[in-house]
Amino acid sequence: MNWKAYSIVTAAVVIVGLALGVTLPLVSLRLHDWGYSTFAIGIMAGMPAVGIVLGSKLSGRMAGRWGSENTLRLVMAGSAVSVAMLAIWPSYPVWLLLRLVLGISLTVTFIIGESWINQLVPDRLRGRLVAVYGSAFALSQLCGPLLLGLIGTLDDRGFWLATGLLITGVVMLFCVNGAPVVDPAAAAGRGLRQFIRTMPAIAWAMVLFAGFETMTLTLLPVYLIREGFAQQLALIMVSTVVVGDAVLQVPIGWLADKFSRTALFKCCGVILLLSSLAMPLVLHTVLIWPVLVLFGSSAGGLYTLSIILVGQRFRDDALVRANAHIAMLWGLGCLLGPVATGAASEWLNTHALPMMMAVAALVFVLLAWRRDAFAEVAVPRATGNASA
Repeated sequence: MNWKAYSIVTAAVVIVGLALGVTLPLVSLRLHDWGYSTFAIGIMAGMPAVGIVLGSKLSGRMAGRWGSENTLRLVMAGSAVSVAMLAIWPSYPVWLLLRLVLGISLTVTFIIGESWINQLVPDRLRGRLVAVYGSAFALSQLCGPLLLGLIGTLDDRGFWLATGLLITGVVMLFCVNGAPVVDPAAAAGRGLRQFIRTMPAIAWAMVLFAGFETMTLTLLPVYLIREGFAQQLALIMVSTVVVGDAVLQVPIGWLADKFSRTALFKCCGVILLLSSLAMPLVLHTVLIWPVLVLFGSSAGGLYTLSIILVGQRFRDDALVRANAHIAMLWGLGCLLGPVATGAASEWLNTHALPMMMAVAALVFVLLAWRRDAFAEVAVPRATGNASA
């Protein structure tokens, strides 16, 4: 195994997570300060979803034409420029366009980066090493709101910090090469319906987690502020959700190398459902803190186990195609989650965010308990002592 490539590619994606953790809540809070409605903030939060769809179609062609390493450097540089422009040009319509470009750039980063990491790791270590990657990414997002709380939201320092981080990631990627060769047509997005039909639980889990992550960083701070929490405390509560996501992913990955991966998958869905339902009931009590941890860890477990199961099943161009499908589904979740929750918050119920997550988790639970839900991933592992 190429540990150098694993470490550098993981670090580059982690830097992207840190930049997102700073930028996403800053944009939402800035719009809130300008007087925009929750629905308008939800539209802004969902705009990168369009970029995700475009990025999933472009990633394979770009990697095939310019090479995976050069493509990663190019798109991370594009992300840095987009974030810098958020500070330079504070306009709602312009920010919509910039969030579109940012969505394209970050999608290509994740498709190539995650495909590279998943193919590098041996199956006997897949659970742990993919979980380390997922945990590090979640921790980076945790540090984003914490940094934002320290430097404040009244000026543009958060945008410039995120820009500097992304430039650092570009420089790091010049230290690594040897990425898998990608067929230019490999990640063109074809076969999405087949992927959804054969792996419905995994497909919905990615939609669910994308909605969870986007709403956590964009609408959760607004929801908490409107429920009476001070801005700084709201950011700490958001960070607590990400702590739960980050801290428990490595234990989940370890369990995935020892026990049934699909059973763990189902358990995460049940815990997410219960914690979502509990959130409004305990919001103003001390019990909210463990509920926030469970909320984050169970949602993060769905993502980690989805990546593990996909990496277990696919290789080479098929793995890139699968990750492109995942990106398309991710874009769908990023679009539907914030927009639907923003609209529901505006017109239906102040507790729409946890209720929407509960509904999404219930759909996953129903899909995961279908008899044939995991037939396509039940492939014998070359090494290890756990069954799928």
